[in-house]
Amino acid sequence: MLGLLLILALAINAQNSEKENINKVLDDWHLAASNADFDSYFSKMTADGVFIGTDATENWQNAAFKEFSKPYFDKGKAWSFTAVERNIYMNKAEDFAWFDELLDTQMKLCRGSGVMKKENGQWKIAHYVLSIAVPNDNVAELIKIKKEKDSLLLLQLKKK
Repeated sequence: MLGLLLILALAINAQNSEKENINKVLDDWHLAASNADFDSYFSKMTADGVFIGTDATENWQNAAFKEFSKPYFDKGKAWSFTAVERNIYMNKAEDFAWFDELLDTQMKLCRGSGVMKKENGQWKIAHYVLSIAVPNDNVAELIKIKKEKDSLLLLQLKKK
């Protein structure tokens, strides 16, 4: 029984350690954007990473996201996100994780979520989704603001 408890404690400790590593990567990733450190920012993403932005048209594959982002980083100020809450989940092999985070940003509260995978012993962001958090009481007002542009975009998308 004692051996089983020891194994369980070691497994929990290992998973907590992996979650700490993931937290560090995500915090460092956000910090790199705040510091306009392009190389550090993109080193934390997989080569085939995807970034989904807040605009309906923003589905960035890694190379396109780099191209879009570079001018912001070159100006010395990209964006500033600070996690105020984060949940991390992992598979049993501890080489794949998914997370969600509530962020303090220049857009006020946002939600980030994503997928990470371990590559060569290091956690990398493979997919990230950024959403603006809208209070339920304000959704009707937001729909009115978005209605025209969303309607035009939907027409374009349905033609494809």
